[in-house]
Amino acid sequence: MRTNPHVLEINAHAWLRRMQREIKDFKTLADVSEERVRIIRDRGGFDGVWLMGVWQESPASRKIAREDAGINDALKKAEPNYSKEDIIGSQYSIYGYEVNPVLGGKDALLAFKQKLNDYGISLILDFAGNHLSVDHPLTLSDPDIFIRSESEPEDKNLFFKTQNGDWLAHGKDPYFPAWTDTAQINHFSLKARAYLLEQLLKISDLCDGLRCDMTMLMLNKIFRDAWGPYVKERTPDEEFWPEAVRKVKEKRPDFVLGAEVYWGLEWEIQEMGFDYTYDKILYDRLLLSNAQDIQGHLNAEHLYQKRSIRFISNHDEECPVSAFGSEKSKAAAVIAGTITGCRLFTVSQLVGEKLRLPIQYVPNKCCIDEDVYSFYDTFLHIIDHPCFHGGQWVLKTAKPAAENDDTYRNILSWSWTQSSTHKIVVINYSAAPARCVIHLDKFPKEENYSLKEEFTQELIPVSISGIKKNGLALELPPYGYKILTVDF
Repeated sequence: MRTNPHVLEINAHAWLRRMQREIKDFKTLADVSEERVRIIRDRGGFDGVWLMGVWQESPASRKIAREDAGINDALKKAEPNYSKEDIIGSQYSIYGYEVNPVLGGKDALLAFKQKLNDYGISLILDFAGNHLSVDHPLTLSDPDIFIRSESEPEDKNLFFKTQNGDWLAHGKDPYFPAWTDTAQINHFSLKARAYLLEQLLKISDLCDGLRCDMTMLMLNKIFRDAWGPYVKERTPDEEFWPEAVRKVKEKRPDFVLGAEVYWGLEWEIQEMGFDYTYDKILYDRLLLSNAQDIQGHLNAEHLYQKRSIRFISNHDEECPVSAFGSEKSKAAAVIAGTITGCRLFTVSQLVGEKLRLPIQYVPNKCCIDEDVYSFYDTFLHIIDHPCFHGGQWVLKTAKPAAENDDTYRNILSWSWTQSSTHKIVVINYSAAPARCVIHLDKFPKEENYSLKEEFTQELIPVSISGIKKNGLALELPPYGYKILTVDF
């Protein structure tokens, strides 16, 4: 993948369902056409496809999902005529790291992977190392690799009883209720660690990278704090992830590992060898904070920035149009899509979906907002330019355009420079108009020159000696943005 790659998250079951409805005789991933793959590459210059939800479905998870009041209530509001037959088991309640037969199995996945690779696109899959499904065969054959209570527990929401009579814990994030369709792995068990490493190495034959789910839950300290009273084993001398990453990279040096991680542990996970980590801090600041707070975050160490996954959408978050509002979501996308790091997009984001449906639901249709769709068509083409990938990224500071005018504080700006091309990104991240002065780093030789604004294709006449001396004065509407090109 390129530096600062573009990755598209696709819900495998929803995507397959749409193509089965649209295309005669379409059945499995093997039937995805080269034309469809070329569209993925050409529309967004996507370097990777994260195909979410390919693993064998848990029958127990499907039953739990179909009976879940929260899932059914959400669907009643969003799609009153939904069918329970369209509810599947959670893609993160793993029954087995075998490709779901509904998608065509292993051979169909590898055929799809080959088509992606032929167009320079990497295939990325999921690894949920913290837990397995409640009905995974290992819960019966090897209960000791899970968190286990020796006696009947008081908290029946946290534990479940297997057919063999063992009380096993559900997987859990310490800050949220347990995932009742999962069984919590004991990460201090050497046998459990060996099993997880075996699965990682097996999966690495099927794809070019992995998005590792909730990686921080497997860290020794986090795990000990969460499950200490139920763990007999001593804390291992080593963390799981450094060895696991090393083994995978020894087998596949070009394999890409991305981590879902929170709680300020991103750098620690990067230090363990992960290529990229979630940047939820940026997402939260884009959603809830102002330009100055966002600028503060972007001042972090450059290597950390390069290895961060930037997003305003994924299957865990509300659709951007609903979460941010239409215009703010576009400004947020320009920010996340033009800074250094891995840039993650979702299908629902690119088409302007307004409702986030439970991941267990496989919709029959995709609702397209033409305005949002058009915006991303233009934006993705702009940031496919080599300058945004191989160029040098420099964070800039907006200056006031006039005395007593502090609207410049709402402006974010940075530049990209490669060879003879200079791109200047300017965003007004506020609900009011803003004015500022931006100082350029590179200048053409001509005195009278026209800057090109990429979204509108407008040519802006400037005096080079004037902007060298005074900077470039700009005025932007609420949540307005410009990407200016200078060739020198």
